[in-house]
This record gives sequence, C-alpha cells and structure tokens, in this order.
Amino acid sequence: MTFFRSLFVATRLWFILTVFVLLFITAYAFPILFPLVQVAFVVFIILIGLDSWLLFRTKAGNGIFTRREVPDRLSNGDENPITIYLENRYSFRTDVEVIDEIPFQFQRRDVLFRARLNPRETRAIRYELRPTRRGEYSFGAVNVFALSPLGLLKRRYQVEQGKMVAVYPSFLQMRQYELLAATNRLTEVGVKRIRRIGHSMEFEQVRPYATGDDVRTINWKATSRRSDSQGAALMINAYQDERSQPVYCLIDKGRVMQSPFDGLTLLDYAINASLVLSNIALMKQDRAGILTFSDHIGQLLPADRRTGHMLRILELLYRQKTRFLETNYESLYASVRTHIRQRSLLLLFTNFETVSAMQRQLPYLRRLAKDHLLLVIFFENTELRNLLEQPAADTEQIYLKTIGEKFTFEKRQIVKELAQFGIQTILTAPQNLTANTVNKYLEMKARGMI
Repeated sequence: MTFFRSLFVATRLWFILTVFVLLFITAYAFPILFPLVQVAFVVFIILIGLDSWLLFRTKAGNGIFTRREVPDRLSNGDENPITIYLENRYSFRTDVEVIDEIPFQFQRRDVLFRARLNPRETRAIRYELRPTRRGEYSFGAVNVFALSPLGLLKRRYQVEQGKMVAVYPSFLQMRQYELLAATNRLTEVGVKRIRRIGHSMEFEQVRPYATGDDVRTINWKATSRRSDSQGAALMINAYQDERSQPVYCLIDKGRVMQSPFDGLTLLDYAINASLVLSNIALMKQDRAGILTFSDHIGQLLPADRRTGHMLRILELLYRQKTRFLETNYESLYASVRTHIRQRSLLLLFTNFETVSAMQRQLPYLRRLAKDHLLLVIFFENTELRNLLEQPAADTEQIYLKTIGEKFTFEKRQIVKELAQFGIQTILTAPQNLTANTVNKYLEMKARGMI
C-alpha cells in the first residue's frame, strides 16, 4: 500500500499512451504496422518498469531529503519568509515538483515549485506568506514528486505534517522601528525629525557651562558659589527628558473597526500600531499600557516599563477577540476613571464616519480630555479618495463623487470640532497609521505636552 500511495503518473506517460492509442488505430487500418506497434508497446512497458525500479529501489529517506523551515511565529500583515530545503540523494539527475500544504487561511492553491537537481545537489526554495488574521495557522505536509530521467512515473515524498504556527501582531514592523530608532534613521519610514521647543521640566544636574549651551539656563547662585571657592566659571542647570510618563493605547474593538483594507481589518492596523508605539514609548523610558473595549471593557494592562513588559503587551494583543458589536464609550470612561488615576497620554484608536456619530460620543471624549491628554486616531477612507481623484464621465459618477465629497468633508469637520475642545486628532490612511502615530507621540514629547 505504501508503494501505491507513493506512485503517481507523469504527464509524459499519458501523452505516450495517447500516441499508442492512435498508432493501434492506424495499425487496424494498415495491418503491416501492427507488429511494429506491438514491439514498441512492449518496449514502453519495459521502460515503465525500469522507471519504477529507478525511483523505488531506495528507501523513503534515501531518495529526496526535504525539510521546511517556518518561523515559530508569523507577523500579521507582513511578508514572512518560508524556506524548503531539498537534497537529491539519487545517483542520477532528478526533476522535482514541490507542493507545500499551507494553512487554509491564505486561500492559495498556487504554492507549486519545480526544480532540477543533480546528484547530491542541495537546493533552497524560498517564498513568502502574508497572513491577515491573528491566531493559529496549521501547516500540512510538504509533498515532493521526484521524476527519473525517463520522466514516466513520479514518486511522492511526504514530510513534516501538522506544524502549528501562531500569527502575532506585527512584531517585524516593531523590530524595524526599534532598529531605525536606535540608529536615528526613523525618517526612512516616514517619522519626521521634531525640533524640541523649550526645555523639559525634569532637572538632571548642575554642570559647568559649555559652548553652545542656552544662556537662559545659567544658575547664578551656583556660579557665585563656585566663583568664591574655585575661581570664575559659569554653571548651568541641565535638564533631561521627562521619563516614566504613562502612555495608554485604547483600542476600539467595536463594529466601526471591522472595515477591511488590503486584507487587514482596521482593528488589526490599530493593534499593530499599538505594538510599535508601546515599544517606542518604552525606549523613551515612558510606561506603556493597553486597554481594549467594545460593548464592554475587554482587557486592561496597567502602564509599566519593567523587564518583560513588552512581551506581556505582545501576548495581550495577540489574544484579542471581538464580535464587532456597538461600542460603549460610557463603560470606557468609567473604566479609565477607575483604573487610570494619574494624568496620562491616551491614544484612542477608533473610527468615525460622520459628524453625528462623533457627537454621540463627544461628552465622553470631553470628560476623558479633562483628566488626561487625549489623542483620537481615526481613519481616512482611501477608496473614497481614489474615487475623488478620478474625473467623472457620466451623471452617475458625478453623483457618487458628490456623496464622496460629503463624507470626506465630514471627516475634516470631525477634526475641527474635536480641536475646539482641546482634543488632539490624527486622520490617517490605514497604511500610514503607525508612522503618523509615532510622529504625533514624538511631537508631543518634544513640545512637553506629556
């Protein structure tokens, strides 16, 4: 049974059989050709037996060695590398076809690769997968079909069945921002250089004046004391960035975050941005926390910056589930007031399509902004923007563009109305969410707003 399960027929064999059928039909009309066709068919049967012997004379592990290399975790929304290693242990050149049984979530049936391997040759086949949902993904077997030089039959080698891989929020994007921040190259991903305005209020030390220091920071009392004891020398007050400030990402898991863009929901874009922003905040010595909510409060991770806190944030974001019900902002306000006592920066990831939808939640937003520094982040409809950029060719398109202009105008009105009550906003396209959020956070740090 193992032999027959591993035996497959190549396309070349079916083609030759078709030719023999035509030859036998021709020999029926011209009997003189019948003996020649019979001899050729017997030779063909012998070649099939020879091909079978070449492929199956070795044990399963001594023909084609195969190994698939998959990361322990996949990054949601990113291209993740997958590698399949092949080694030809036959004594002859072998053509191989590789079919990888990838998880059903990708809905792909084109993961087929072909290669030609010389004896003892090793080959690495690399491709990429882009998951769009968090959760567990199950990889099936790697099927390798080997053909001898005759190319009549195939032998299947099936390895690595049942590998389970978890898809986490975009940790590849987080590492990219972390690396660029460490090397001062954040401008490569759209993060602007922010000029610091004024001075931080957190005192560090009194030190001697150096060329280029701001003369407004001269400490005249310390200067006079030093002049009396060690000679004339100017002393200045040195300040450092304020640290250990609470930064919370409030993630709306309600119905408004269900809209898809490039395969990911707005919720997953918000989760990926929250992961990157939390990591940047920890690098800036601030404390990062997470609060999720929809029709009720989900999970709350208090702001902290102890060792291992980033891993706790990653695990919390990975396990977020929702039914995309109507959001309850009243419960959000009650939870923030109860659990977040210290004034903090609150980054609220949500979405408002109309001014009336925002006005229904405005009383709760104003109360949050009264006790904390609130930044509301919502999304631009990129499909509408593409529609508005195209010229209208008929009356129907004019009507659609008019409706689109109305919705786009309402988005800008939301920004203006929130600004009237001192609420910071970001209106962004989903693909620019992370860069724009990090930009705004760094701007607020530079301006001493938090």
